[in-house]
Amino acid sequence: MRDTVIKIITEAARHDPDIMFLSADFGAPALDEFRQDLPNQFIQTGISEQHMIDLAAGLALSGKKVYCYAMAPFMPARCFEQIKCSLASMNLPVTLIGVGVGLGYDHSSMTHIQVEDIACMRTINHLEILTPADNVMAAAITHLTIEKPAFRYLRLERRPDEQSYPRIYNEEEATKALKLGFGSVILRGKSFDDPFAIIFTSGGLVGTAIDAASQLSLEHGQTIQVIDVVRIKPFSTNNLVILTNFHNPIPTITVEEHTIAGGLGATLCEAVADRSSDNIPPLFWPIYRLGLHDGFELVNGDREQLRKHFCISKDDIVSAVKWWKK
Repeated sequence: MRDTVIKIITEAARHDPDIMFLSADFGAPALDEFRQDLPNQFIQTGISEQHMIDLAAGLALSGKKVYCYAMAPFMPARCFEQIKCSLASMNLPVTLIGVGVGLGYDHSSMTHIQVEDIACMRTINHLEILTPADNVMAAAITHLTIEKPAFRYLRLERRPDEQSYPRIYNEEEATKALKLGFGSVILRGKSFDDPFAIIFTSGGLVGTAIDAASQLSLEHGQTIQVIDVVRIKPFSTNNLVILTNFHNPIPTITVEEHTIAGGLGATLCEAVADRSSDNIPPLFWPIYRLGLHDGFELVNGDREQLRKHFCISKDDIVSAVKWWKK
């Protein structure tokens, strides 16, 4: 996913000398290619994320189209103040690329686990937050950043092979989902009435949610809908329209590699609470949120082991839907 994004930016930069790529990461094949082929458009800032953001602000003010790249545990967390003061204050068209969100750096433990970034970055003025679930969506988002530069935070998976479904979208579907702010995967059962359940998620957990939905659909013979929230900010009210189109209460589950506080589930619940301002009918059933709760204990393990530990695995999603149905 990282290489897909960087290669697209590299090709665009070959034709546009105003594109600048700043990196606080030490190396990756795609980064090395950019640095070798376009040395005047690449700046290696070293382990200095705060300086990188201030430098990006200056370049953006001079008319450059700037990308800032770093490991997600260190950007945005380490340079939050600079993002707020140097970029958000002037709404500068800088794209922040954080790789390894959620539990992506599994064995690296607490210093490398990024499960608070959505909560933090949602509070940043003007900022758009995007999370691709596969390389096709990552490519669509990257093309958007090139064609329409803006203040954005792009959250990337560390390793595509960790996703159950490395390809969820085709190009047309990705473009449509990006425009709506979300994509939808519907697994049809024998019944075509209201869905048996709706699962909201994003990023690397989309494949896991689809696996859970497939199991539920086979077991119960009913339709399950998985919503991939590509753009968590600004949050599209189309997500709420989906929930208000049904005749009966629908088990609604959110699952995320993020703290419950301030994450995807919290965003959806806040949008439901504010629905009256958008003339959307009230939602009269609860939303069950899966994620990391306050007081969580971080243990060593690979990503799948950590997901099971934090109760956000496929089996936990299935159990949550069945519990809701009781």
